[in-house]
Amino acid sequence: MYGGGYIFDEPDKRQLKEEQLHDDPEKLVEFEARIARGEKIEPGDWMPSEYRRQLIRLIEQHAHSEIIGALPEGTWITRAPGFKRKLALIAKVQDEIGHGQLLYNAAETLGKSREAMINDLLSGKSKYSNVFNYPAETWADVTVIGFLIDAAAIVNQVANAKGSYGPYCRALERICYEESFHLKQGHDAFIELATGTPAQRAMVQDALNRWWQPIMHFFGPPDKNSVHSEKLMQWKVKMASNDDMRNQFLDAYVPKIWDLGLSLPDENLKKDPVTGKWCYSDPDWDLFKKVINGGGPCNKERLDVRKWAEEHGRWVRKALMNPAEKTTAPVA
Repeated sequence: MYGGGYIFDEPDKRQLKEEQLHDDPEKLVEFEARIARGEKIEPGDWMPSEYRRQLIRLIEQHAHSEIIGALPEGTWITRAPGFKRKLALIAKVQDEIGHGQLLYNAAETLGKSREAMINDLLSGKSKYSNVFNYPAETWADVTVIGFLIDAAAIVNQVANAKGSYGPYCRALERICYEESFHLKQGHDAFIELATGTPAQRAMVQDALNRWWQPIMHFFGPPDKNSVHSEKLMQWKVKMASNDDMRNQFLDAYVPKIWDLGLSLPDENLKKDPVTGKWCYSDPDWDLFKKVINGGGPCNKERLDVRKWAEEHGRWVRKALMNPAEKTTAPVA
């Protein structure tokens, strides 16, 4: 669901320099020529150390976001209005967990084990998308997640599905097919509230007001503040800049929101008729950094849930790996 809102950690510069010294210059030239020709890089192919590093970070953070992102919606399965909505939400949450598994598989092809990725998530070393640090207080929050956050994720994922690393692209192609259905589910629920009773319209407007800044944060910092974007785009790890993806999202979805008679909490939001780019108030990037680095309102809660699941699922993993060994489920 959620391929966006990531911050690429600054690598250990000394370690990175040492690794890059071992990158064969001739192989690097051929590697970049292959990418320029539009070829896919596969797990057994030679690749620069920094390409591998950034791909692992990108894919595992995407995988973590799928897993953590299922939690706020999952809490609404029993409270969704009506049997149809409950069934749709169950199916969606199940899909998101499956997406996480596909992405962990893709990241493992680069040499990092799933166990190491999960440990880095639980320890706070590895990041996940900023938007999943916020609570889903009402059913309207769930509709905003299903409509606008899924839409933002699709903008990112459709672009990166055309990238250079084969296993990630193939995973994204499958994920995007399923996300298109999630988007329809979210749009339908959002429209129902927006065209409903005054109380329902007020509820969805309140949710929009609270979620708009996290959504604007979702694509990451402005291009002018990006440290790695130029090289990542040259290597087709990223296929579009943060600002371009944010503008593409605004192009597609702001008119839809305004057509419903809803407002957005930014008096400066407007499209420049000359450049075709959107003008908007700069969101609080210090807040974004705080949230993405573990200071979000629901960060501890979300990781505590995952730690509980890891602990209580350990006996199942042990039984699968060592079927002859006797294992006992922990007491709930």
